[in-house]
Amino acid sequence: MSTSEPIIETTDLGQRFNGQDVLRGINLSIERGEVFALIGPTGSGKTTLLRLLDLIDTPSQGKVYFDGTDVTESTGQRLEARRRMAFVLQKPVVFNTSVHDNVAYGLRWRGMSRDSIRNRVDEVLEMVDMADFHKRNARMLSGGEIQRVAIARAIATEPEVLLLDEPTANLDPVSTARIEGLIGDIIQRYQTTIVMATHDMSQGQRLAGRVGMLLNGEILQTGGWHEAFNTPRNREMANFVGIENIIDGLVLTSEDNVVTIGTNHSVIEAISDFAVGDRVHACIRSEEVTLALSPISSSARNSFSGEITRMTSTGPVARVEIDCGFRLVALITNRSAGEMSLEKGKSVHASFKATAVHVIKQD
Repeated sequence: MSTSEPIIETTDLGQRFNGQDVLRGINLSIERGEVFALIGPTGSGKTTLLRLLDLIDTPSQGKVYFDGTDVTESTGQRLEARRRMAFVLQKPVVFNTSVHDNVAYGLRWRGMSRDSIRNRVDEVLEMVDMADFHKRNARMLSGGEIQRVAIARAIATEPEVLLLDEPTANLDPVSTARIEGLIGDIIQRYQTTIVMATHDMSQGQRLAGRVGMLLNGEILQTGGWHEAFNTPRNREMANFVGIENIIDGLVLTSEDNVVTIGTNHSVIEAISDFAVGDRVHACIRSEEVTLALSPISSSARNSFSGEITRMTSTGPVARVEIDCGFRLVALITNRSAGEMSLEKGKSVHASFKATAVHVIKQD
């Protein structure tokens, strides 16, 4: 990623509709050439933020800077910045004309010669694997094909910034994989700055280098994927990133950044600097929980016996719910589950390390 000044910055950005805050206090800095994912559930404000970054809408408060210039208010500066960006909507609009003409639209608007337009359209249609469709009416295409045409139309103008709003939200798995591959090709070929909004954590992880976690109109944290997955800042975000084990408790002891957390029935040991008396959530990713048929000697500081209450299998992985006095979920391989003959009602021993516990304060 480039270390040059950010190509997009926002300061205290906010948007209100009908007296309601849709976005509040958005402070972002996106480097030239990076791929940045806005992750959040439906309704969190992702599309609204992309529209502000693309300068389609004017914010209720705060500022947007493009390439170091404040483009929040000036019509001329906004227009100039927009010419350097492209936006692919979640449900792209295509014109009732050929695929070729759809892709050529932005190039004609920029006044390119007919030969230059034809060469550029052929190039991008080849890239998105739509060269054989150039005479087809775009309205007659499938959802995945329309998305590829929309992306081709966007990259035909060689934008410095490409904004993608849920690029595969309405597509089947095969089309989704194809679009993700295409986005990966764009990243490799053009080094375009990409800001993509998605509710799909795994998709964002596959494509983006950095993430902004958006919830209820606020960016709760930005950073790398390890931080996003393993150190969410509140319970809502922990739920969203898929942490199934969120156990309420009270810090009973604290010494040298090692705490004991009392739950209703047990004590959990964790690495944390919270103080005695703090009410907290102990968060443990289910893949960090180890199961055995009898107590084992290990470095894990937390070990509990319990009974399996539910088992489900997805692909090569088994999800095991255990009643340890509190509900605990483990993810193990189907092979391990088979070797231990795990089933509902069976007694097991669950363990996890103190370092696997992420502690957050209760609201």
